[in-house]
Amino acid sequence: MNKKEKVLEIIRRLEKRYPDVKTALNFKTALDLLVATILSAQTTDVNVNKVTEKLFKKYKTVYDYANVPLEELQEDIKSINFYKNKANYIKNLAKVLIDRFNGELPKSMEELVSLSGVGRKTANIVLWNAFGINEGIAVDTHVKRISKLLGLTENTDPEKIEQDLMEITPHELWGKLSHLLIMLGREICKAKAPNHKECPLNDLCPSSRI
Repeated sequence: MNKKEKVLEIIRRLEKRYPDVKTALNFKTALDLLVATILSAQTTDVNVNKVTEKLFKKYKTVYDYANVPLEELQEDIKSINFYKNKANYIKNLAKVLIDRFNGELPKSMEELVSLSGVGRKTANIVLWNAFGINEGIAVDTHVKRISKLLGLTENTDPEKIEQDLMEITPHELWGKLSHLLIMLGREICKAKAPNHKECPLNDLCPSSRI
């Protein structure tokens, strides 16, 4: 089985286990998702969802984020790791969205990564979940670790891993692959205690035989 065949089999099996896979972050608009994804860096989605439950009722447009005093926004997200930096990112990107994009969220990778605090991972999550656009594969810690364990890549740099996965995965499945691997990482293939017996990819994963 070559890598292209292997990744298709991985997706087929994981789709059975996670038929309605999507981001665990709660959102109603693309702006909501962008803010939530920025907040999610180095913290859990559960923590982010607790904060955004109130945040998204208060801030509905980019103008709300742009006009609020920085200290007030920091106070609203202070239970999140690195909340001061993240508040700065959110305010700055809101201003850029107003100045350059008429207050609208762009729908391309190039434009999204030009925003403060937005890298390829964040842009990929927003593009697929909010717009249904497959422009790349979001590589978080789960995707990075599991794709290497499965022998889909030898790289450690997220952008190189993304390129490796894009080469072997059908374009229409790029967004889905990322979320399927994330779900597997959260439920079964945990870094410190992987549950090989329950893993639907057991026979495909070299690490299960170590």
